Amino acid sequence: MAAELTAHELIAKHRPTLDQALEAIRTRAYWSPHPEHPKAYGEHGSLDAAAGKAAFDALLGSRIDLGQPGTDDWVGGEVSPYGIELGVTYPHADVDVLLPAMKAGQRAWRDAGAETRAVVCLEILKRISDRTHEFAHAVMHTSGQAFMMAFQAGGPHAQDRGLEAVAYAYVEQVRTPETAEWTKPQGKRDPLALTKRFTPVPRGIGLVIGCNTFPTWNGYPGLFASLATGNAVLVKPHPRAVLPLALTVQVARQVLTEAGFDPNLVALAAERPGEGIAKTLATRPEMRIIDYTGSTSFGDWLEANARQAQVYTEKAGVNTVVVESTDNYKGMLSNLAFSLSLYSGQMCTTPQNLLVPRDGIRTDEGPKTFDEVAADLARAVDGLLGDDARANALLGAIVNPDVKARLEAAAGLGEVALASREISNPEFPGAVVRTPVIVKLDGAKPDDEAAYMSECFGPVSFAVAVDSVTDAVELLRRTVRDKGAMTVGAYTTDQDVAQAVEEVCLEEAAQLSLNLIGGVYVNQTAAFSDFHGSGGNPAANAALTDGAFVANRFRVVEVRREA
Repeated sequence: MAAELTAHELIAKHRPTLDQALEAIRTRAYWSPHPEHPKAYGEHGSLDAAAGKAAFDALLGSRIDLGQPGTDDWVGGEVSPYGIELGVTYPHADVDVLLPAMKAGQRAWRDAGAETRAVVCLEILKRISDRTHEFAHAVMHTSGQAFMMAFQAGGPHAQDRGLEAVAYAYVEQVRTPETAEWTKPQGKRDPLALTKRFTPVPRGIGLVIGCNTFPTWNGYPGLFASLATGNAVLVKPHPRAVLPLALTVQVARQVLTEAGFDPNLVALAAERPGEGIAKTLATRPEMRIIDYTGSTSFGDWLEANARQAQVYTEKAGVNTVVVESTDNYKGMLSNLAFSLSLYSGQMCTTPQNLLVPRDGIRTDEGPKTFDEVAADLARAVDGLLGDDARANALLGAIVNPDVKARLEAAAGLGEVALASREISNPEFPGAVVRTPVIVKLDGAKPDDEAAYMSECFGPVSFAVAVDSVTDAVELLRRTVRDKGAMTVGAYTTDQDVAQAVEEVCLEEAAQLSLNLIGGVYVNQTAAFSDFHGSGGNPAANAALTDGAFVANRFRVVEVRREA
């Protein structure tokens, strides 16, 4: 089949965007080609709000036939955290048929070169971007995110992370020239002369194991990093969040076909209820790269058992904020309240432990005791979520029963500074919506330590009383070293304290946010500028996104000839 999209056309269309992305990762300045505001869509082929909602509604109860080889069944069963049965079915693959078909297209994809692969990836991202409204509803009704968060985090922010991965992949592949003329003088003898050619070659098939909470945001970096470096990619979504990644695979296969490549370079591996195919897929010899976001236990299993693959994991951590002093007490409380509430705390970056000296802190409103800080933070959360409509827009829905159970059990761990309450969602009566709980614990008590030194994923946070700021810094160090952290925060007006916290984060490899009081929150990261995770502590063995995240997805093979 002749290509409908030539490499020349795609380079002319997307090379300027690629160049801007390359400049953005070099300068770390703000940049995004994907609009965050819903009203920005509706022109130049993109779906507006009404068309996107209609497209999503049309998916309900449908079968998504990707035309993959080896389809032996149709599977589904997703139920929205908002109480809607999606009724979508997907192809179930006989992997003994599918995987050889995926490998068959790699030679042409490898030979296309880094630039062509990059612009094909950018065309996939552009078509996903045009359908952002549709994808937003798909993310909302699989993850439980409120619509605006699903729109932004599941749409433009996820697309940014995919593009960022493509940019890093391109940089690493073109670091070595395609050819070199090598001449070595030999004195009176004729020089030695070789012509050398260097080709980035893929490792094999990449496996993306999707997560329930951020299927696109966490899925796109690995997917596009592997694809841009020449690998085929098999996407294994979380059983409760198949739809956003199935649509992604559908778009990718269409673009690959139109560009003259084998669509089987990207395929979907949906599973039957309870089938648990991730372990089986992860240990197959064809899988040479694995990207995973989820529990520490399964991440550790992958790292130990998928020995044939390069394994990139983002697991659990215990995110910590040290509160020592502030010159903007209201701003600090407001920022923390939003951070604890956003998406019901169901983010790997949400703060869990707030370490506060038991004698209190210094503020612009005078000294505040530990109890006052906990009570004032509780009031700030209550004020933020006091209006049910606003609360629904911030909290979204509880993603699964395990989160709800942890939330309910947390109240029995210590003195409750802020009790969780149930909120009804008039639009979706079946949604489970709960406000956060804040529990006071004592950092000196071993029984309390068992609670705050474990990740309690969901809308649960602990105000932990410590003897001094020195103890807080040492507890921070121990937490990051032993349990890992995706984020660390601190509030202090003391330069020595700030330096001590920063030194811990440098030594233990944790990303730090200091004295945030405005519209940037510790649990948010911006593509092209912020690193998500570091790869240097137990919470994750990779960072989104840096050179290390992409460079080992390919190898450079050299062919030498006599000149």
